[in-house]
Order: sequence, then structure tokens, then C-alpha cells
Amino acid sequence: MIDFLKDLWAFLKVRKKFWLLPLIIILILFGLLIVFTSGSAIAPFIYTLF
Repeated sequence: MIDFLKDLWAFLKVRKKFWLLPLIIILILFGLLIVFTSGSAIAPFIYTLF
């Protein structure tokens, strides 16, 4: 996982694609939100957002 993050950072740095960083962070946060709330009482409220 660390190697992947290093490669991703190197790609963003070399290609000057720093605008992708907020998109990647938001996608990761949404993914974690869905995974961690899938079995809880919050799940029906999260799924109504989508």
C-alpha cells in the first residue's frame, strides 16, 4: 500500500496533476463511509444521499 501511495504521489508531482488529489481523497472518504456504515443504523440515512 505504501508503494502505491509513493507511486501515486510521484505521478501527481511529475505530471503536475495536483487537482486530482482532492478527488481521490473524496472518493476514498465516500468508500470508507459506505463500508463502515453498511451494517449500522446509520445506513438508511447514508443511502438516501445517493
